[in-house]
Amino acid sequence: MPDPLSSTSQAQAPLAQGLRRPDHLGVHDLIDQMRALAVRHARRDRYDTVVPGLSVFTAGGPTELTPGVYEPMLCLVLQGAKEVLIGERLLRYDPHGYFIASLEMPACGRIVEASPQRPYVAMSIRLPPEELADLLPARDERAGEAPASSAFGVSPVTHALLDPCRRLLDLLDAPQDVPVIAPMLRREILYRLLQGPQGEVLRQIAWADSRLSRVRRAIGWIREHYDRPLRVEDLAAIAGMSPASFHRHFKTATAMSPLQFQKTLRLQQARRLLLSHTEVSRAGYAVGYESASQFSREYARAFGAPPARDAQRLRGDPALARAEA
Repeated sequence: MPDPLSSTSQAQAPLAQGLRRPDHLGVHDLIDQMRALAVRHARRDRYDTVVPGLSVFTAGGPTELTPGVYEPMLCLVLQGAKEVLIGERLLRYDPHGYFIASLEMPACGRIVEASPQRPYVAMSIRLPPEELADLLPARDERAGEAPASSAFGVSPVTHALLDPCRRLLDLLDAPQDVPVIAPMLRREILYRLLQGPQGEVLRQIAWADSRLSRVRRAIGWIREHYDRPLRVEDLAAIAGMSPASFHRHFKTATAMSPLQFQKTLRLQQARRLLLSHTEVSRAGYAVGYESASQFSREYARAFGAPPARDAQRLRGDPALARAEA
């Protein structure tokens, strides 16, 4: 992956010779400005700002691997670094690259670079498919035939993307301008993403008849009915595909099989129930497990400890409890 911030790569060789490219300096300057804005407006670990769809995150140290459901979003790290585990794929991102999730999916994330002196600072922007669709032609005849792509990834940051993101953060100092200016800046950011390395996957999400959008319909059913028995044939019918084609495209998009996806959602919801003092057996049955032993076994494999012990640890750590809430 190209590294737009590295001064040692071949592409940046002039920097080592004392020649400074204006666009290189611009990237650093923009990140510095964005970090200062984000820190000034941060509220505890996560802050949903007055700008619709814009959130700011800060942390004073590394965190444990914490599960959650990632909505379609753009995430920019302004200081520090984070890792995200989705299925069997581990991605790392920092100020060199932005993270995109284009589907709703369970994932585990952890901050890996942060300290009180240099805290982790990040921002995220939601990516509603309908807003992406507004920037695309009404229909593309090839959309329904294109194979599903991976629905998440990390790509190098660019000046063209960072500039409207910085101006969106600027609105935190001028909330009266948000209703008029924020929608225009969101369109510019979405346009830059559509022109970037992950533009194809975002276009697939925007087109209702693409294979990725049809996988998204099945994901919606799983999320609403995660506690029910799952049949791949039924999900394939929802997606309008054969079972074999659906299974293949689903795993390409999410890095998980449909059954793995459902199990991950079940265990995450069970963990939330345990945090709210639900009994272990009740939590397992509530999310669809019929066997208490199977629930405990799969829970321990996912979270590193049996349900009761893990819940006790979570309740005793305020930072973890907030992350799970």
